[in-house]
Order: sequence, then C-alpha cells, then structure tokens
Amino acid sequence: MAKPLKGKAALKGMPQKPLSKRIRKNAAYYVMLAPLMCCLLVFCYFPMVGIFYAFTDYSPFRQDFNLVGFTNFENLFASAGFWQAFRNTLVISSVRLLLVTFGSIGLALLLDEIRSVWFKKLTQTVVYIPHFMSWVVVASVFTMFLSPKTGMVNGILQALGLESIYFLADKEWWRPCLYLISMWKEVGWGAIIYVSALAGVDMEQHEAAIMDGANRIQRVRHITLPAISGTIMVVFILNLAKILNLFDPVWVLQNAMVINESDVIETYVYRLGITSSQYGISTAAGLFKSVISVGFVILGNKLSKKITGEEVI
Repeated sequence: MAKPLKGKAALKGMPQKPLSKRIRKNAAYYVMLAPLMCCLLVFCYFPMVGIFYAFTDYSPFRQDFNLVGFTNFENLFASAGFWQAFRNTLVISSVRLLLVTFGSIGLALLLDEIRSVWFKKLTQTVVYIPHFMSWVVVASVFTMFLSPKTGMVNGILQALGLESIYFLADKEWWRPCLYLISMWKEVGWGAIIYVSALAGVDMEQHEAAIMDGANRIQRVRHITLPAISGTIMVVFILNLAKILNLFDPVWVLQNAMVINESDVIETYVYRLGITSSQYGISTAAGLFKSVISVGFVILGNKLSKKITGEEVI
C-alpha cells in the first residue's frame, strides 16, 4: 500500500490556482508589504552599488578616479589600527551579545513568575522604556552619573573614604561600563520575545513535575528552557548577524583616553571616510565587515542545526 504524501510532496499533487487569482486574493498583503520592500531596496540594496569604490582611489575632490584593484584591501590589512579595531569589535560585541541574551532570558523568567497582572504589566513597561531612549541621551545621563566630581557613584566612593574614578576615561573601567549601560538599555526589550515564548510552555508538564517533587529551578532547567530553546537559538543567530554593527554606543561614550580599548570597525571606518576622506579604504573596510558578518550567520546556522537539529535559514 502506497504511503500518503506529506509536506511539499503533498502540495505538488494538489491542483494550484492560477497565479493571477492568487495575487488578487492576497492583494492586501502585497500592498502592506510594498512600503517595506521600497525601504529595503532604497536603503539596503541600492547603496550596495557603492561597493565599486572599494576598488578605486575615489575622492570627492576630483572628478576622475582610477581602478586600483585590491590595493585598498592591502593597505587596510597592513594597518595595525584596523586589526586593533577588528579585535575590539569582536570582543566588545561578543560580550555584549552574551550578556544581553542571558540577561533577557533571566528577566523573562523572572517576569513569568509574577502572578499579579497589574504589577507584571507595570514592571514590563518600566524595563522596556530604556530601549526607546537615544544613545545620545543615555550617554549624557551616564556621563553625569559617573562623573568623577559630581557623579553619584563617585560621591558614594568618596563617602566611603575611597578615591574617585573617572570611569569613562579609564582603560580598565570603560568596557565594563559599556556592558552595564548596554544591559540596562537593551535587556528589557530583548525579554519581550522570550516572555511571549514562555506563554506557550505547556503548564501540564509543570504540574506533573510538581507532583514528582521537582523544585522551581529544576522545572526551569528541564521544562522551561528546553521549551524555548528554539526561540533562543533563532534570536541569537539573528543578533549574531549584527555582531559587527557596533557604532552608536561606542561613538557616544568614546574619548581619546580610551581609544585603543574602544575603537571598533565602524568608528574606524567613520574616521577614514568622513574625517580623512579615504573613501576607497573605508569602503573596503565596510565590505570586509559585511563578508565576515555573512560568515557569522552561516556559522550560527550550522551551529543551530548541530544543537537543535534544525536550520534557521
């Protein structure tokens, strides 16, 4: 006896409606999708034409420019400043990604344990608000908060008989401050997806585990986390694609005293392109960063298949 077809094989055997009818049926969805596609084309795909400048000696101060092949890449890779910025980007972005991911999961688990509906909604609102604040505003607030003279943190240190610390100009303190500020700003927003995923966890499994004598931590470890592991992996891989896109938080908190510890690829490219007008080399650096980002996405997708048995892309 022949086995029934499943999935795509079953769909192939079904009669398909004409393309024109399918388009008319879903016309409303296409209309809603059109503005997004236009923005995607204008701001993401059309600018990719500028990749051409990575292989030229283009300058806005003269009309002609020459093709130089991979000379810009050779000059870029020979620069110690670029490799320093590349290492800083990997370290800072990786630590931020891990801290924000684990912080978001932890906060979502805590919010899920709140039984009072009004208090849960109030808490969610409070922890979401920082995400909507501009990094310029956040940097201004924390600069005053951590000021060596008038900041509240140094005021507490001085009251305890300790010396004040210029946190944002100290090589040892700059990165920890950036990590803490990033968590304060993004953890609440990152928890939204995990809170939604937790709503779909089967409560009967928890009830059965309670009857078997499992405590709260054991239930979180063996029921809750495995149930949302797919969501965690998808979000992690999507964020992994943006691991090298680090500009705003670094630029607004960066200063000359900590440039060696804080300089990242995008601030390096900004100085090359905008300040020094080296458009060819800065475009080459941006192209290199994009290629590495694609590599991270592929690596994350392979990791997802190995861990969960399913690919995300």
